[in-house]
Amino acid sequence: MPAGKGLIVTRDPLGVFDTPPNRAQIRLSLVIIVLIIAAFGVALPFANVRLGEIRVFVPTMNSIIFVGELIISALLYAQASVFRSRGLTILATCYVFTALLVVPHALAFPGAFAPDGVLGGGVNTASWVYMPRRIAFPVAVLLYVWFRRKESAAHPGTERPPEKIALWAIAAIASAAAVTLVATIGHDLLPPFYADRNSIDYSYALTYELGTFALLAAATVVLFLSRRSVLDLWLLVAFFGCLIQSLLIMTIHGRFTVGLYCLHAMIMFSHLVVLLALIAESNRLHARLVLSTAARSREREAQLMSMDAITAAIAHEVGQPLTGTITNAMAGLCWIRRERPDLEKAIEAARATIEAGNRTGDVIKSIRATFAKGGGRTTEVSLNTLVRETAAFLERELAGEKVSLELTLDEALPHVLADRVQIQRVLVNLFTNAIESLGATRSGPRRIAVRSAPLNGHEVLLEVSDNGIGIEPQEMTRIFEPFFTTKAAGTGLGLSLCRTIVEEHGGRLWATPRADHGATFHLQLPRAA
Repeated sequence: MPAGKGLIVTRDPLGVFDTPPNRAQIRLSLVIIVLIIAAFGVALPFANVRLGEIRVFVPTMNSIIFVGELIISALLYAQASVFRSRGLTILATCYVFTALLVVPHALAFPGAFAPDGVLGGGVNTASWVYMPRRIAFPVAVLLYVWFRRKESAAHPGTERPPEKIALWAIAAIASAAAVTLVATIGHDLLPPFYADRNSIDYSYALTYELGTFALLAAATVVLFLSRRSVLDLWLLVAFFGCLIQSLLIMTIHGRFTVGLYCLHAMIMFSHLVVLLALIAESNRLHARLVLSTAARSREREAQLMSMDAITAAIAHEVGQPLTGTITNAMAGLCWIRRERPDLEKAIEAARATIEAGNRTGDVIKSIRATFAKGGGRTTEVSLNTLVRETAAFLERELAGEKVSLELTLDEALPHVLADRVQIQRVLVNLFTNAIESLGATRSGPRRIAVRSAPLNGHEVLLEVSDNGIGIEPQEMTRIFEPFFTTKAAGTGLGLSLCRTIVEEHGGRLWATPRADHGATFHLQLPRAA
C-alpha cells in the first residue's frame, strides 16, 4: 500500500468485528447466559449475609481483571490498526481505561492493603473509582456501534486514515489518572455511597445504580439490534452479565457480604468470557488465514505445474513430427545435390516433409484440444489403419534401431469412435517407447509385436509388445504418473498424456511385463455403435 494511503473499505468478513458467529458459538453464549442467571438466583437469597473480610479477594480479582482487560485491549487495538476502525479503537481504549482503574480501586478498597485503603481518600474512594469504569463500558459500546454503522455505510473504495492508537492509549491513561485524583483528593466533595466502612447509604446508591442500569440496558438493546459479528455476540454476553451485576448491587446493603464477593466474581467472569472468545476467534481466523494461504500456494503451484505440463507436452509431442520434417527435408536436399539429382526421390522426400508438417499442425491442435475444456472432433476410426500409418511414419526410426515389426491385426476389427490425431499420438508414444527400450538392448533380435482383436463384443483391444529391457516391477505402477520417467532425458509426460487421452475416450491403458523380456502395453477402446 502506498505511504499515506488509507485502507480501502471492504464488504468481506475480515476479523472478529466483521465475522458472523456460527451456531456453536451462539449455543455456547446461551449456555453462559443461563449459568449467569442461575448464579444470580443462587446468590440473591444470601446477598446480605455478612462474611469475614477476605483481604486477598479483591486484589486477586482485580489483578485477574487487570491482566485480562489489557489483553482484550491489545487484541482489539491489533484489529483496529489492521482494519483502521474508529469503533474498535474506542472499544479498545475503553478496556485500557477500565483496566487501569482497577489498580486504584484495589489500593483504595478498605481492608485490601490497609483498613482504610492506601490512597488517602475515604470510605467512598473505591466506589467512586469504580463508578466511571461501569459507565465507560455502555458509552464505549454505543460509540462503537455508531462508528461501525458509519464505516459500513461508507462507499466501497473509500480510504480510511490510520488510527492514532498511541494517542488514544495516552488519553485512556490520562482519564484514569484524573478519575483517581478526583476520587481521592475530591472525596469530601462527592456524594456518599457508604455511610461508614461497611454500611451502604442505600438511598444514594440505589439512585446511582438505577441510572447505570438504564445506561447498560440501552447499550445492550442497541448492540442486540445491530449485532452481526462474533465480537458483538460476546459483548452481549458480557453486558448481560453487567445487567445481572447491577440487579445484584441493588440488593446489597453493605461490604463483605456474600453478594459483594459474588459480584466481583461475576465481573471477573464476564470479562474473561470476552477475553477467551477473542483469543479463540483470533486463533481460528489465523488458522483460516494459514490454510487459505497454503491453499492459494498449492493452487499457484498447480497452475505452474499445469503450464509446465503443457509446454513439456508440446515439446514432447511436437518433437517427433518435427524430427521427421527435418529428416525428410535433409533427405530431399541430398537427392537434389547429387551429381545426378534424383528428382523422383527428392519429390518423394518433399511430399514426406509436407505430410510431417501437416502432422505437426494436427498434433498442436490435438494438444490444444486436450487441455481445453471441450473435447476434440471424434469420428469412426479404424485402429488397424492407424497402426499401419504409425508404422509407416516411424519407418526410419525402426530401421535405424534395426527393429522388426510384426503386425497381427484382425481385419474384421470394428471401428472405434475417437479423435484420430489423439489416438495416433498414443500409438506414436507407445511405438517410440518400445523402440527406445529395444535400443538399450545389446544383443539378440529386436522385435515389436502389435496385435489387435475384438473384446467382449463391445470393445477392441490393441497390444504393443517388445522384447526390450522391460520395466522394473516397482516402477510398473508409477509409469503413468505425471513427471515420472525411467529415461535420463525424459519428461515423464508421454504415458501420462496417453492414459489421459484414452480415458477421455472411455477406454483403458495399462502395462504388464512379458514372461521373458520386455513389456506389453494394452490399449482398450469402446467400439463405435
